[in-house]
Amino acid sequence: MNWASFYAVLGGVNRHSTGIGRIWLSVLFIFRIMILVVAAETVWGDEKSSFTCNTQQPGCNSVCYDQFFPISHVRLWSLQLILVSTPALLVAMHVAHRRHMDKKILRLSGRSSSKDLEQIKNKKMKITGALWWTYMISVIFRVLFEAAFMYIFYMIYPGYKMFRLVKCDSYPCPNTVDCFVSRPTEKTIFTIFMLVVSGVCILLNIAEIVYLISKACARSVRDAEKP
Repeated sequence: MNWASFYAVLGGVNRHSTGIGRIWLSVLFIFRIMILVVAAETVWGDEKSSFTCNTQQPGCNSVCYDQFFPISHVRLWSLQLILVSTPALLVAMHVAHRRHMDKKILRLSGRSSSKDLEQIKNKKMKITGALWWTYMISVIFRVLFEAAFMYIFYMIYPGYKMFRLVKCDSYPCPNTVDCFVSRPTEKTIFTIFMLVVSGVCILLNIAEIVYLISKACARSVRDAEKP
């Protein structure tokens, strides 16, 4: 997947995000996407070829590998990043719709100069009204997706430590065989890192929800106080 293009799409949403939202996007790109592309894919690159069992029985290695690694860590994290980032596209579509309507109104008023159209294109949208709801829904879905993937990860790989040695007795293995995982310490470190950063992103999203609600309440109070 072309992560640079993916980040470019999300970068368009960044202009209309809160300060916490911009921090979230920076953490997502620097500490998750960059680490995944630069380091994690290399660390897990030999996971299947270097997974060896002390038997020559054909098919035993593949069956045992599938038993202990039903889905690759890297593929699971990639799917997580895609789904966690997708709700932000709701905001991008909402902003694009608002701009389209503003341009349509401008053309109907007969003031559709190139300067006016450029101002609409570069205008930063305030997170109020319908856009507030779209933004809030997108952040809530981020939290739900993050939490769901952390739960799925725990169900597939209980704990965070990568074992050096696993025992397998699945068919067609002739008996209980010892299988060895390549670079378990390095993989354990990356697993802990990715889980911690995922937890940080959840906290940032929760903080953004609290921030959005507090700002909305403050606006309501100000509007109520106006004569």
